[in-house]
Amino acid sequence: MRPTVLCFSGLDPSGGAGLQADIEAIGQSGAHAAIACTALTIQNSQQVFGFSATDKDLLLAQAEAVVKDLPIRCVKSGMLGTTDNIAAVASFLRDHPDYSYVLDPVLVANSGGSLGDQATLVKAFAKLIPLASLITPNTVELRALTGEEDIQLATQKLFDMGAHAVLVKGGHEDTPDFIRNSLYIQGELISETQCPRLEGEYHGSGCSLASYTAGRIALGDSIKMAVHHAETWLFGVLKNAETPVPNGQKIPKRF
Repeated sequence: MRPTVLCFSGLDPSGGAGLQADIEAIGQSGAHAAIACTALTIQNSQQVFGFSATDKDLLLAQAEAVVKDLPIRCVKSGMLGTTDNIAAVASFLRDHPDYSYVLDPVLVANSGGSLGDQATLVKAFAKLIPLASLITPNTVELRALTGEEDIQLATQKLFDMGAHAVLVKGGHEDTPDFIRNSLYIQGELISETQCPRLEGEYHGSGCSLASYTAGRIALGDSIKMAVHHAETWLFGVLKNAETPVPNGQKIPKRF
């Protein structure tokens, strides 16, 4: 069977982000996706209205059931929603130290709306940072996780907190013509990539990038090569994105 990525992620009823984005992106990477659902959300492609988090014991039971019969090679987490669920994922990872782990530190939806209390989640994420093979924050998340405004200082602080590799996504920065992503491994800048900034906003781009990367890691790519494949794939996916409502956020066309 194909190598499997186990994703801890929430259900987005619109299918733009969350577990459906994970399944589609990982499938496109060539790996298989398994899901431990962290929350049921109330949202569409434009806004989050609320959510109900999965009980931590149920969350762990989902994950442990999958581990028993699928060839897990990598774990990816997106929306976790509560400190209990963050602690549960940390416990799971400590029990399975051989798995690679991609941490997408989701704090708020790109469309707006809470996916958990940000201050509480930021403090709890400190448990996951040293366990991650790769962390994929956008610059808003990076600043929130570290309390630093300067991107370089914030990135270094993540390494001080125990990070091993960090992909800093620049889509929220004030660069009207381009987006720059920077990959750091063990505190060293390994690569910078730049692509034209596409028009509009996208629902699920971060989930897609992290999940595709996790899929490539599960298949045996190095972190640098996995990120390269994921960035190339994502740009094409976003160029072909679909618009549910006029002037609204676009949904990546992952197939």
